[in-house]
Amino acid sequence: MRFVISSLVIIFSLLIWSCESGPKIIEAQADTNRESAPPISDNPHNHAMTGMGDDVMHQVVAQEVLDTDKYSYIRVTEGDEEFWIAIGKRPIEIGATYYYKGGLLKKNFQSREFNRIFETVYLVSNLMSRPAGTPGSGSAVDQALNRLNGGSETASAEISPDKIQPAADAIPIGELLKNKAKYAGKKIKVTGKCVKVNPMIMGRNWIHLVDASVKEGDLTITTQEAIPTGAVVSVEGTIALDKDFGAGYRYDIIMEDAELK
Repeated sequence: MRFVISSLVIIFSLLIWSCESGPKIIEAQADTNRESAPPISDNPHNHAMTGMGDDVMHQVVAQEVLDTDKYSYIRVTEGDEEFWIAIGKRPIEIGATYYYKGGLLKKNFQSREFNRIFETVYLVSNLMSRPAGTPGSGSAVDQALNRLNGGSETASAEISPDKIQPAADAIPIGELLKNKAKYAGKKIKVTGKCVKVNPMIMGRNWIHLVDASVKEGDLTITTQEAIPTGAVVSVEGTIALDKDFGAGYRYDIIMEDAELK
């Protein structure tokens, strides 16, 4: 009987030891390094005070600015809200009021330059010192581009692709899209109107251009230049085909590392 009891004690001890020494479950840690990730959402942010949608004009006051080589992070207030926005680097006056529409939301966005994580940041393509449509509105970049496009502050936004005058040696975008293989790997120039901007995704700005030769679609270019929606520009870059950046960012044709000309 003693032998049976002793055996049972040994068996139970082994079972308890096996449970305690079994494999441990380690929960995966959230990846906060989002500097090169695509945006969490392509929807414009929605503040309760100003409503919804891409056409909402946000009025914010700059409270703090952190500059990097390429971008400016600005802590702003809008009514009772306080949040961060990020734009292409430019001088920002603390206490000044600025305006913008839209904005791509990123969460847990890591800035390696400052070794910090922004819990929420909105990537803004066009920060204006006055509301759109008023004299002097737009950033210094916007105003310079508008002067190149003929003078008035709203000229580039109103110009039709059919009225675009291509730069010398510029390849029509329609020709480029139709004969992709002919231009693969070549550095070329195009002139077009910016119809869409996705700023600071994977460390670059994604610009969509059209011109009079485009019947469907547009040409996507990647660039470090701050090009606002509506601007008519000439850019030069290298053409790549079947480019897959991951996360759904795949292009049959794309112009990379484009520079304003």
